[in-house]
Amino acid sequence: MDLRKLKTLIDLVSESGISELEVNEGEDRVRIVNGGSPTPSGQSAHAHIVPAPIMQAAPAAPPVSATPATEAPAAETGFIARSPMVGTFYRAPNPESPNFVKVGDTVKVGQTLCIIEAMKLLNEIESEQAGVIKEILCENGQGVEFDQPLFVIA
Repeated sequence: MDLRKLKTLIDLVSESGISELEVNEGEDRVRIVNGGSPTPSGQSAHAHIVPAPIMQAAPAAPPVSATPATEAPAAETGFIARSPMVGTFYRAPNPESPNFVKVGDTVKVGQTLCIIEAMKLLNEIESEQAGVIKEILCENGQGVEFDQPLFVIA
């Protein structure tokens, strides 16, 4: 990897405020760690170049999700209906149809709450508990993760 690319990467790390950047290019591996505060111009962040034979795969960091912030207040108010799979959340069977449920609706056990599309298959997600929909925690067309809260039912 040439010095211009390294300089560009170091500048990118120091300007963006990220704490660490790792780049693999061919047999070269570069890991740039920002010391904690943005580096003033005239100074540079430290770059470690590791020879190819010592390369190891870094463990993947779990994705950061905004759902815990919405989940905390919801957990106190009722049953949380969670996603049984990774996919795309849809509130209605198609764009022209009305939503399966809306806030304030009373639902029965087994009633369809939404559809999660996974690998071109449309999976109807049914209510596991009877009650009233207090909150819908996902937007139509949003990607959802396994076990992500979808609805609050009280």
